[in-house]
Amino acid sequence: MDPTVALIILILWIVVPTLHVVFSPSAGPWTMPEGSTCPFSPRVGWLVIVLLLGFIGWILFLRTRWRLKKQRPSD
Repeated sequence: MDPTVALIILILWIVVPTLHVVFSPSAGPWTMPEGSTCPFSPRVGWLVIVLLLGFIGWILFLRTRWRLKKQRPSD
């Protein structure tokens, strides 16, 4: 495999989804909610999912954002 192709795949598979989750305002807070027993905040949880699953984790993140947006009442 050509190194350029490998770099493009790496960027598209890991870097772009990770940056989107880090800078997305709808990814959840960086801090844990009150009374939570989970060791991760919502945003850190999404980062773990995206880093482990790559592009598939990003699709899951986008699907969840779309479903939540669909459930919100219109203003």
